Amino acid sequence: MQRGRPAGDHLAKRAELLKAATSVIAEEGYANASLRKVAQRAGYTTGAVTYYFANKEALVTALAESRFDSYDAMFDSAQAQSDIKVVFERWLDLTTGDPEYWPVMSQLLTHARYEPALAAIIERRYARYRRLHTKIIEAGQAQGTIRDDIPADLLADQLAAMGDGWMMMFPFEPERFTTSRVRALIDAVLALIAPTSKTHRTPGS
Repeated sequence: MQRGRPAGDHLAKRAELLKAATSVIAEEGYANASLRKVAQRAGYTTGAVTYYFANKEALVTALAESRFDSYDAMFDSAQAQSDIKVVFERWLDLTTGDPEYWPVMSQLLTHARYEPALAAIIERRYARYRRLHTKIIEAGQAQGTIRDDIPADLLADQLAAMGDGWMMMFPFEPERFTTSRVRALIDAVLALIAPTSKTHRTPGS
């Protein structure tokens, strides 16, 4: 017997379930994020959840995609300015504006090691993230606002690794990541990639 479609807007209900999954993972951990708990958090039956997501893997992979969608939206809004500082500021607003963002992303990254489907999504979406990051850094190097003695793709990898490291530690040491201190960390990163007379090549050099 085929299940009927739950009443209401499909996209809205799907978004509600992803939001509920986010809250469960943030509060109780990835391992405890069962479909039953997600259903309870959203006020649905477990059967209603499985209409949208066949199993936990499908739910988690959809959640990962939605997290990276927010990264893409951030880059879309910052890319036109070709300013790495704007990217970091938007990233700061994104990650500190939602107290569940870092705890959930850090757990998705950790568990991707053991779940191939989740790992494939993160690998694919991170590759796009690095390409966009690299493109903005290249523009900054051409404008003379970013050191050009290190290739843009290596700088993109280094900056992404810093952000990921902060994200992994945030759930354990939130006192290190107040808004003012994260801004100070970003200022420090910008100082590290700023050009100096020793790091900026002149045309033809």
